[in-house]
Amino acid sequence: MKKIRIKLHWQIFIALVLGVFFGLYLKEHVNWVEWIGEVFLRGLKMIIIPIILTSIISAITNIGSAGNIGRLGLKTIIYYITTSILAILTGLILVNLIKPGAGADLGLTGDVEGFVLVEKSLGQTFIEMIPVNIFKAIVEGKMLSIILFAFLFGFVITQINNKHKEMLTDFFNASFEAMMKLTMIIIKLAPLGIFGIIAGVVAQTENLAVLALRMGEYMITVIVGLSIHCLITLPLIQLFLAKVNPLKHFQAVSTPLLTAFSTSSTMATLPLTLDAVEHNDGVSRKITGFTLPLGATVNMDGTALYECVAAVFIAQAYGLDLSLTQQALVVITALLASIGAAGVPMAGMVMITIILSAIGLPLEAIGLIISVDRILDMFRTATNVWSDTTGALVVARTEGEVFRVSVRGKNEEK
Repeated sequence: MKKIRIKLHWQIFIALVLGVFFGLYLKEHVNWVEWIGEVFLRGLKMIIIPIILTSIISAITNIGSAGNIGRLGLKTIIYYITTSILAILTGLILVNLIKPGAGADLGLTGDVEGFVLVEKSLGQTFIEMIPVNIFKAIVEGKMLSIILFAFLFGFVITQINNKHKEMLTDFFNASFEAMMKLTMIIIKLAPLGIFGIIAGVVAQTENLAVLALRMGEYMITVIVGLSIHCLITLPLIQLFLAKVNPLKHFQAVSTPLLTAFSTSSTMATLPLTLDAVEHNDGVSRKITGFTLPLGATVNMDGTALYECVAAVFIAQAYGLDLSLTQQALVVITALLASIGAAGVPMAGMVMITIILSAIGLPLEAIGLIISVDRILDMFRTATNVWSDTTGALVVARTEGEVFRVSVRGKNEEK
């Protein structure tokens, strides 16, 4: 008798739905299953830094010459900045059209100091990327420092004599293979883990109905903005720049997207994203290993859009009518803050404090949006991962690669 095997992304979707029902109707017993989600997340977090180090070093050593590395890096950064700006502008247009904070009775009081500049300069941010102690940076999880070290170490390997270069290249290729095998073992726990995570989140969100009524327009503005970016902007980029079928690509990366939505962690989803883009889309390892770990740290389209909408929403709730210059400051700060945001749950809430400081709004206004942030975090994290996968396709296409999800179908399959 033939066994019926349910595909992993359907298992995850079913687990997500069951988790919602468990959190709603059996919340007093949520401790029975919440620990499973914690185990799953800890497993993913355990392999994040080893995967970043081995994938980036392996990718760079396989790219070869310094010219190739510089070309890929430039293409990747241009894509990240462009899509982040498009996301921010989408959010800015919507928040000005809908005006979710105008006239809202949200009980805000306090003086607004006025607009000031960001205290930490961009130059200082770049300086702090250079780790004084790489082992301390690894322990503290400073992703930008780790990525910079991995990039430089991989580049140096390409410059040494052939004997040592081949030895180190083989070592990091083998290390990356081993990490991906370990990843696949952890991925098998995904349905159970996501069931536990969602059940816990739903059980802890007690006043969701009341919050939704007061913050409804704000939530709708963010979700509509993310939807436009996910369903229009990025698919158009996939279709015309990467020349792939957006629906086929969505099917190829459905597992990491559902995981990103459930865990609210771009970094925790990274192992699944690497696996899906390489094996389902057909993008080469040298591209995925370079673009996706970098994207999981610095490419935060959903976070950038959210931060922009949240800042303008709070300004509206305080009765401020922002000028074009002030809104431009919000755009620039949102871009820089999203680049610095770590790929972990609630990172956007931490980074919004930078924007509020930049435009002189009281930080206690965060209390307005923190109550619904966990829900919006799920949507914006999925957006971040969707954009990361799109970037890998665009860069790979400019390098002459073809995919299993190309618009021409099987004729272009690798």
